[in-house]
Amino acid sequence: MADAPILGSTKKLKLDADVFGAEFNGPLVHEVVIAELAARRRGTHATRTRGLVRGGSAKPWRQKGTGRARQGTIRAPHFAGGGVVFGPQPRHYTVKVNRKARRAALRCALSIHADRESIFGLDVAAFDSPSTKQASDLIEDRRGGSVLIVLSGPDEVTAFKSFRNLAGVNVLAAADCGVADLVGAATVVFSSDALDAVTARAKKKEVAV
Repeated sequence: MADAPILGSTKKLKLDADVFGAEFNGPLVHEVVIAELAARRRGTHATRTRGLVRGGSAKPWRQKGTGRARQGTIRAPHFAGGGVVFGPQPRHYTVKVNRKARRAALRCALSIHADRESIFGLDVAAFDSPSTKQASDLIEDRRGGSVLIVLSGPDEVTAFKSFRNLAGVNVLAAADCGVADLVGAATVVFSSDALDAVTARAKKKEVAV
């Protein structure tokens, strides 16, 4: 496992061997990715049932004597404009995954990038002011696939503004970077503070004896 080179510099970021040297567990990563993507769904979809559709309080015609089937309301589901049967209603899609499993999956996703040498560092101090051109030049050799930029802290706002308008580039805070984001990126670029934050989140917790 090699250290991550910093873009536009000869320096490198040190990668924690416990976090970036884990063995890849495909089923575990898949489970956590599905849970993360499900949690992002808003679940605000809704349809109106026959009790919510406006109108139809009176019978459309009398019960007997017309030769037609008896009907109680024109807002029944089989009428045009009627309510929907078994339509979607607001719900949540949250799937529970243990924190230990989430940390292990995060280590797997980071380790696979480390093995592929697709992790890079970013010197945010190089951005005196927002510059999309400067940001584009830094990752020009990495534009063959999607690029994930992970930043942390208010001091990195200038770098955030520089990368956010580039096509194929996703900029996230370290706290918002999940396994699904890492798996979906061809290249991951960390600032020093963001790397420390993600590494701390992925580390195994010591068990008190």
